[in-house]
Amino acid sequence: MVNVLIVGHGAREHVIGETLVNGGANLFSFMSFKNAGLEDLSKKVKIHSETDFREIIDFCQNNKIDYAVIGPEAPLVVGIVDALEKGGIPCIGPKIEAAQLEGSKVFTRNLLEKYNIKSNVKSKVFNSMDGIESYIKDIGAENIVIKPEGLTGGKGVMVYGDHLFSKEDILNYCLELVKTNKRLLLEEKCIGEEFTLQTFVDGKNVLGSPLVQDHKRAYEDDKGPNTGGMGSYSMEDHLMPFISQEDVNEALDDMKKTVAAIKVETGVEYKGFLYGQFMKTAGGLKLIEYNSRFGDPEAMNVLPLLKGNLVDICWAIINGNLSPNFKFENSATVCKYLAPEGYPLNPKSNEQVKINIEKIRKSGAKYYYASVYRKDGKIFTTSSRAMGVLGIAKSLEEAEKIAETGVKCIEGKLFHRKDVGTRALLQKRIDHMSSLLNK
Repeated sequence: MVNVLIVGHGAREHVIGETLVNGGANLFSFMSFKNAGLEDLSKKVKIHSETDFREIIDFCQNNKIDYAVIGPEAPLVVGIVDALEKGGIPCIGPKIEAAQLEGSKVFTRNLLEKYNIKSNVKSKVFNSMDGIESYIKDIGAENIVIKPEGLTGGKGVMVYGDHLFSKEDILNYCLELVKTNKRLLLEEKCIGEEFTLQTFVDGKNVLGSPLVQDHKRAYEDDKGPNTGGMGSYSMEDHLMPFISQEDVNEALDDMKKTVAAIKVETGVEYKGFLYGQFMKTAGGLKLIEYNSRFGDPEAMNVLPLLKGNLVDICWAIINGNLSPNFKFENSATVCKYLAPEGYPLNPKSNEQVKINIEKIRKSGAKYYYASVYRKDGKIFTTSSRAMGVLGIAKSLEEAEKIAETGVKCIEGKLFHRKDVGTRALLQKRIDHMSSLLNK
């Protein structure tokens, strides 16, 4: 039996942990906040800061851990893999230089420009307000996206037309970032449909998984503020109705070139999971961002479909001999996130959540704990997303029904987007893409 450590505490880590246990691993968990699902799956858990590397190394050595899987981005971008590997613990996750693909938007855009990665977008870096106004004038306020340097939890990016509605709005947000000593990127705004391609990387080989589309807006019909993600879906053919296999091949090719560029630029091989968020536009594919780990909720859409052993895949990543000897089930998935009432602006925390486990299992749905806590055997909300509920079926319609039935087995002061995974919302995406391509 292989002793595997998972670092992290969200629904992403819950589904990774479940997949490792299904592959025969003895699971150990190190998390800053106790995830009830990981607690149930694990031989032993430790609740402590996920960036206290000395404590994590001690935990690994005391429990004879064979390798560690790093779930969230925060420990990756400050060097958890470097620290653990120096302590003799192999890791699934990139070293600090390679993790800057997510940790530094400036690093990423510079890298993509230098190595002529096709899906890169126009952008410019600013350290002060100098030159910002003239740049806005050159490309037009309506074409602006503002990205703060560093991690923003999916909530720091501001897009003209969605969050910013005038030149003054743009300048005010830039000033706010400059005052907090943040470098920022002004990027060209892309118009199209986004999709997520999550991959396994061993330093050279980059192997993909089914495409997923996430829903960032809090409320139905894509209204309201951005969130960490209110749900996601994938199709039974692993594509999207508006994304072809040729598009996927192109995105995968750019990801392979990026991994090669990282090695040339930093001398470090990228190993672990790499998430590419792309947008299909009338002008071709555009890379919106890279993440140096699996997505949350997107991990819930792909890992339960894995027809292969994640324990062995992780060994292959570590050993640099990853091969396409695993597949994914040809099923559709729909993940719906339950969040506390008022999320993300004024969420109700410490409210009890009641889960009818027997009923949810009979429905065929799966559930993954995100940011909830267990006390005296009961589950309570925090101020963040509570649980992901997943439906898997041979068609999107059936997967959506299963997910929605699963949601009804959970009671509490929670809300979710009922439209995630519905045919009506998918048709809206198809029509949008069609209108752009046929102009």
